[in-house]
Amino acid sequence: MQVILNGQPQRFDAPLNIVQLLEYMALQGKRIAVERNGEIVPRSQFGEQMLADGDRLEIVVAVGGG
Repeated sequence: MQVILNGQPQRFDAPLNIVQLLEYMALQGKRIAVERNGEIVPRSQFGEQMLADGDRLEIVVAVGGG
């Protein structure tokens, strides 16, 4: 399966959901926003959203500062 992740093609051997993707990227527990095919995915649906071949994902990590 191939997805476009933040503008870059990324290939995975097995189907995965957004939670698993975030674990793979070492982003679990961080403040993030996920957009899938142009639509924001609510955090409550991360475990339910199975990625499909050709999905376009944008993942933004919130950075604090001041």
